[in-house]
Amino acid sequence: MKNFVFCSLLVLAFSVGGIVGGQLDWQTYAQDITNQQDIANVRGNQPINFEPKAPAIPKVENTDIKQKRAYPMQPPLVPHKTDNYQVDKNANKCLSCHSRRLTEESQAPMISVTHYMDRDGNFLADVSPRRYFCNQCHVTQTNAKPLVTNQFIDVDKLLRKQ
Repeated sequence: MKNFVFCSLLVLAFSVGGIVGGQLDWQTYAQDITNQQDIANVRGNQPINFEPKAPAIPKVENTDIKQKRAYPMQPPLVPHKTDNYQVDKNANKCLSCHSRRLTEESQAPMISVTHYMDRDGNFLADVSPRRYFCNQCHVTQTNAKPLVTNQFIDVDKLLRKQ
């Protein structure tokens, strides 16, 4: 019983010491982080214990002009607003312009034929259920300033350099 009490007190002492020490170490660590100017982060120069003002929500570019893709195999960006578009199991507003039956009338580009294929490569009469929720891959283009610089170099540029 004495050993149990001694061990319990020892564990408790280390726990309390660790908690207090952890808080002090965390505060020191946070101060060290905020003092370092060479650490790039999205917070800018704000201390870690300060909540910065939220940036303004960027405006959606509503130009209907196709945007250049930033990397190979990137899903095309949506060049128009999609506010209040219903895309759920009951309806898909995107398909009212981009389905293969309606592109002649709407003059919108047809969605890729790959969206009409099942996972085995068989063509379907309608959009595949796994490709039905457009906004899980396709996003609207905004006028937001990039948070980090893009280091991507297109393969064509690489080949031209050589």
